[in-house]
Amino acid sequence: MSNYIQKLIKEGEHQTQDFKYEISDSKKIARTLAAFANTDGGRLLIGVKDNGNISGIRSEEEKHMIQTAAEIYCKPEISFEANEWNINGKTVLEVIVPQSKYHKHRAPDHNDIYKVYIRVKDQNIIANSILLKIWKYQNNRQNVKITFTDAEMFLLKYLNDNKKITINEFIQKAQINKKEAERIIVNFTTTNLLNYEITEKVIFFSLFEEEITAK
Repeated sequence: MSNYIQKLIKEGEHQTQDFKYEISDSKKIARTLAAFANTDGGRLLIGVKDNGNISGIRSEEEKHMIQTAAEIYCKPEISFEANEWNINGKTVLEVIVPQSKYHKHRAPDHNDIYKVYIRVKDQNIIANSILLKIWKYQNNRQNVKITFTDAEMFLLKYLNDNKKITINEFIQKAQINKKEAERIIVNFTTTNLLNYEITEKVIFFSLFEEEITAK
């Protein structure tokens, strides 16, 4: 079974995998659990250093801290599967978090304010306001009425010519305020006119290829 863990470790940290040398803060680990659940699911290998060296978990308390993180500091609670692997006399704790099918999970930030975290590559980042609005509309299955104003037509034409845009670029180029820009982006995204790509710093919006673009 050690080959299984060694193979995972060789992959390194990425979108669906994270290494933890030790668990010393349930609130901090809750952010990782929430980020995995809110994105593509993922796996924590506890007792593994960032460089892939196996240190092993130090105490039974680390297992309890994972439970505390999932049950108390993730809202709503996150379910997970835990497996223990003995590698050359050292115990690696594997924590598997499935992708959530329900509402987005929140975890406390450094100021104990609960935020929605998402996983981008090997980082846990806080979801911004536009993502929260998109998810809210999608979860509520609200009907969206599209009215093709000058700003909306500008966005379609711009994306037809330039492939992608950020919310700040849209605000500047269309000369509209943030509230109006977010309304248009959210409406277009929830009606499948737009797709989005989340990076570590910004979100890019682009047209779905099969959509009819502005002439």
